[in-house]
Amino acid sequence: MAEPNGVIGRLLEELTKLPGIGPKSAERIAHFLLAGDRRNAVSLAGALRAVADKVRACRECHNLTDGDVCGVCADPRRDPAVVCVVETPRDVGSFERAGTFRGRYHVLGGRLAPLDGVGPDRLAFAGLVEKARGGVVREVILATSPTLEGDGTALFAANLLAGTGVSVTRLARGLPSGSSLELANAQMLADALAGRRAF
Repeated sequence: MAEPNGVIGRLLEELTKLPGIGPKSAERIAHFLLAGDRRNAVSLAGALRAVADKVRACRECHNLTDGDVCGVCADPRRDPAVVCVVETPRDVGSFERAGTFRGRYHVLGGRLAPLDGVGPDRLAFAGLVEKARGGVVREVILATSPTLEGDGTALFAANLLAGTGVSVTRLARGLPSGSSLELANAQMLADALAGRRAF
């Protein structure tokens, strides 16, 4: 690729906007798409167009879907009484890959970050409280990130849910399985001590 201008330059520019894709990775991807069989490029373009045109937030949980409700909310085998609150649709994907959670989700759409202008009005707290008051939900699991903003978001949600009568829990934190104590940082050890349980 001698001169990154015109349509090739635009492709490189758009690719570098993706997370984790720098100029060299963008160039490798562009070479792959343009070398040999161009059906790969056409297929990718079609998939991107379909995602842009059809994917929206699930009306029940705010996860991404190309229908009215996502596959999790539409699955009658999922327990609607247990709701796992996450920050983003990517978090839903993480739980689903683990394959152990059988309840439903509620995607907030981010986490509270006042310095970045993300306040409670920008996140889906109202729908969460409405679900909790609906009489079906028994437990809400707050599965926000173990960061200052994630903890603040969980605390805010817990306060909103305080009068609803549902059980509010938080994901356990501490030492990862199979790890050595010498590799643990101070916060991991503090979380593990605070969250200890009977043997």
